[in-house]
Amino acid sequence: MSIPLDKLIDKDVNVYEMTCVAIKEAAIVASNKEAEEELENNHDKVVSSVLSKVLNDEIEYTPVET
Repeated sequence: MSIPLDKLIDKDVNVYEMTCVAIKEAAIVASNKEAEEELENNHDKVVSSVLSKVLNDEIEYTPVET
């Protein structure tokens, strides 16, 4: 699975905040051996998978108000 760059470009959100969410989720997935093995079996990478999920709104997070 590749990173959907068109969605990344069109997304109207705080990119820094979205990246922080992806980093935290990637750390969680990487520490879960079963999830990591499933990704490897599908020939996918942790970061690509997590970024795709964030961009497709499959991972919910609440933006921090400044």
